[in-house]
Amino acid sequence: MAANPYHPYGPANPYAPAPPPPRPARRPSRTTGPLLVTSTVTMGLMAGLFFTFDVSIMPGLARTDDRFYVEAMQNFNELIDNSGLFALVFIGAFVATTTAAVLDFRRGHRSPALWATVAATLYLVALLITFSVNIPLNMELAQLGDPAKVTDFALVDKFKGIWETTNIMRTLLCAAALGCLAHCLKLHGRATATAPAPAAPQAPPPHFPPYAPRTG
Repeated sequence: MAANPYHPYGPANPYAPAPPPPRPARRPSRTTGPLLVTSTVTMGLMAGLFFTFDVSIMPGLARTDDRFYVEAMQNFNELIDNSGLFALVFIGAFVATTTAAVLDFRRGHRSPALWATVAATLYLVALLITFSVNIPLNMELAQLGDPAKVTDFALVDKFKGIWETTNIMRTLLCAAALGCLAHCLKLHGRATATAPAPAAPQAPPPHFPPYAPRTG
């Protein structure tokens, strides 16, 4: 009996299923990196803004009289409330961080996604403090009207005790979120640098005819 010239190790099974094609490797996202850079920059801007109030603006206003304190804070709040750039940074920091966390998680980069999620959570707490404490106090201060006509400045003491304390909390939360994003950016760079390249398409396996022994 002669050997099968097409399959030297024995007869080939023509009904054997072909091996499954290799699963294509996921390509690194081109959006996550720029989003992380954007979230890091905007988070740094917010931390810097709150820190400026902590170390210079509020201590400087504390050296003035109550009437000037009210007038200055009213002007600060009006300028910030009417600034489109501030609104873009204020909301964009949360949107960019959250989106980057979701994209990294979908790409299988769990460690960067975790750190981005922690950063988004910290900043969310800062937003909740802003909307529940700082903004209502700003509105009360605006309702006083013209500082030259105000006679009761009891709100100033409340403002100094509560607003300044919560602003320190916002500074710490944003600084912690900034540190998380810096670490996340480093992990994301490592993950994308070591990601496997997409697999090249492979030719289908050869198909051998059924084994037929020779006679004669």
